[in-house]
Amino acid sequence: MYAIVDIAGKQFKVAKDQYIYAPRLEGNAGEAVNFDRVLLVSDDAGTRIGTPTVQGVTVSAKILEHVKGDKVTVFKKKRRKGYAVKNGHRQQYTKVLIEGIG
Repeated sequence: MYAIVDIAGKQFKVAKDQYIYAPRLEGNAGEAVNFDRVLLVSDDAGTRIGTPTVQGVTVSAKILEHVKGDKVTVFKKKRRKGYAVKNGHRQQYTKVLIEGIG
């Protein structure tokens, strides 16, 4: 059984007991969260596609920790002008454990 869920504007294919790294969510480690924007559910009975969401289905999950992604280096340069700028960025994510679909 799996579901496709919209979390903070991004779509994730999730299954029970799976870890995902979603964009940073509100809440502390150990708290439970529910995602109600389920776009598709597939199980033994078949596949249900939402218009735009599947009614009555939620995905329950638990926040494990807040982490940062890999560093991305942004380098800008204009040749022959003496202009060079180097910046970095680390995206913040939340590690989430999917506890159930239903």
